[in-house]
Amino acid sequence: MARMTKQELLEQIFHDDYENLKGKKLRMTRIRVPGKEVCLAHVISPSQACIYQNLGLHIGVHEGEDHTGEAVGMIRFTPWEAVVVAADVAVKSADVQIGFMDRFCGSLILTGGLSQVQTAVEEVVRFFDKVLGFQTCEIHKS
Repeated sequence: MARMTKQELLEQIFHDDYENLKGKKLRMTRIRVPGKEVCLAHVISPSQACIYQNLGLHIGVHEGEDHTGEAVGMIRFTPWEAVVVAADVAVKSADVQIGFMDRFCGSLILTGGLSQVQTAVEEVVRFFDKVLGFQTCEIHKS
């Protein structure tokens, strides 16, 4: 597909009104309409200190804790609010800690032992697939 010029885009969006709008200031707003999906599910283990530090998992409520050698589970959702349900499912299905949860971007980071993090991530993906009918992705491991 060929790239569209700004003028072609405006003509396509505004159709008949384009001639009347020429020369006027136009404001465009992009919005994202999220689907129901789990678009990333990844388990990292064992992790090194640099991973925790770069993810910010050594500050805030985790300040002073050393999670080196523990696994990290990362899951991404749309709509973003689904992360709250995912966190609930995760902590009820395995002995994991919530390292980070962002209900405005749909990101969830779990920490704990490898088998516990793996179990939690698998259960979250299963729950969203089978119970909530979300599109889900494969769980990747490294």
